[in-house]
Amino acid sequence: MGKSSRTTPKVAVLMGGPSKEREVSLSSGRGCAAALRGEGYEVVELDAGPDLCARLAELKPDVILNALHGRWGEDGCVQGMLEWLGLPYTHSGVLASALAMDKQRSKAAFQAAGLPVAQSVIVTKSDAMTAHVMAPPYVVKPNNEGSSVGIYIVHESANAPPQLSEDMPEQVMVEQYVAGRELTTTVVGDRALTVTEILTDGWYDYDAKYKPGGSRHVVPAEIPADIFDLCMDYALRAHEALGCRGVSRTDFRWDEARGADGLFLLETNTQPGMTPTSLVPEQAGKLGMSFGELCVWMVEDASCNR
Repeated sequence: MGKSSRTTPKVAVLMGGPSKEREVSLSSGRGCAAALRGEGYEVVELDAGPDLCARLAELKPDVILNALHGRWGEDGCVQGMLEWLGLPYTHSGVLASALAMDKQRSKAAFQAAGLPVAQSVIVTKSDAMTAHVMAPPYVVKPNNEGSSVGIYIVHESANAPPQLSEDMPEQVMVEQYVAGRELTTTVVGDRALTVTEILTDGWYDYDAKYKPGGSRHVVPAEIPADIFDLCMDYALRAHEALGCRGVSRTDFRWDEARGADGLFLLETNTQPGMTPTSLVPEQAGKLGMSFGELCVWMVEDASCNR
């Protein structure tokens, strides 16, 4: 974090913004802002809009806590603006943010690092609705969105391809469906924290992630030691393969009938949620790090020119 004459650093918390994950971002940002105030920081909450650059130039904060989720705030765009302004900010830099947000390109980076991923292709929305692009079961989703926005599961018994909603992008990812248990691991700096198993009544979608009671978390996950260790290792290697910094969270599916061969890396989130139901604060808490301490760590880790 850059040096300042202020004894109490002034932190601008970016939240909201124009993405489909706006409401989640507002919840994350407000939570982080309250936690930092509790730790003695001067905090300004900013709902990120077209005037964000001018507002930051006027406010002159010491550091940015970026609580934006989804496109524009998580994909390298706002990171580039913060680099230009010379403001230290939390989480990953421009390249890692853009790479992680592009599911297909991040998969290429994972494969190059020897990490297991599911088979997938990028096709037009029209092609995905005209015929099965691959043998069911498979998943259709946007290539550049997060938080399970716009997920379609095509089951093995499906006779026809899915009819996608109008707000789906013109290019989509079609990915082999991986059956099994939902696991996730947080990385803070150069350390993987633990493994959580996520239990839901169906797909771990947007509502399951963010609505109270939408999912249940088992922390640490009750899984064999070798699978636990692989999740920890893969999450750290994924963080490094993308060039991430700060906090990231990597999601997995594990088909226990296949043992270690059934563990697949789904994606890495460079700005995971910080809502009351979010996984990262929960994992940190299990290891003795309070939410306030986690937010302070992120602020102190903030930097630019990376």
